[in-house]
Amino acid sequence: MNVLRNFYFLRAIVAFAWVTLAFLFAAGPLPLVGALLVLYPAWDAVANVIDAQRSGGLQNNPGQKFNALVSIITAVCMGVAFALHGNAGAVLVFGAWALLAGLFQLAVGIGRRKLGGQAFMMISGAQSALAGIFFIVQSFGAAPGIAKLAPYAAFGGLYFLMSALWLTLKMKRTASAQ
Repeated sequence: MNVLRNFYFLRAIVAFAWVTLAFLFAAGPLPLVGALLVLYPAWDAVANVIDAQRSGGLQNNPGQKFNALVSIITAVCMGVAFALHGNAGAVLVFGAWALLAGLFQLAVGIGRRKLGGQAFMMISGAQSALAGIFFIVQSFGAAPGIAKLAPYAAFGGLYFLMSALWLTLKMKRTASAQ
């Protein structure tokens, strides 16, 4: 449980760092904005692999394995879409990825609910899926810039932080009960 808690803290820190960079460089050079858009799903792929390896490996965690694969493909597609179609292309890819990643996160949270602290992951997964649909719809109009996508990542970071704190409290209760 300690490993999962620490991993959730790491996920929160990375999400908040990305949000900060997204706001700082929202009006920055396009290659930097494109790199940030690619890095977000690329980090998610790495994070899913790390989490799966700490939880019995990719073979024992098909949801995370598939999520990592989808996130790698998304990172590549994000770069291409941003290069060819700017924000509209990037937001469409981001939305499709948020929808799929949210559904996978929801499934993983449901599977881990006995560990505790997973209610936040399940809520986050559901919210991600809904945000994905919203981003897809927006991509066909005036597509938002990276600063408008940052709150999505901020909520993800908040949910990881809340899960880490919940597991911390659970560990303290377990330790004091013994």
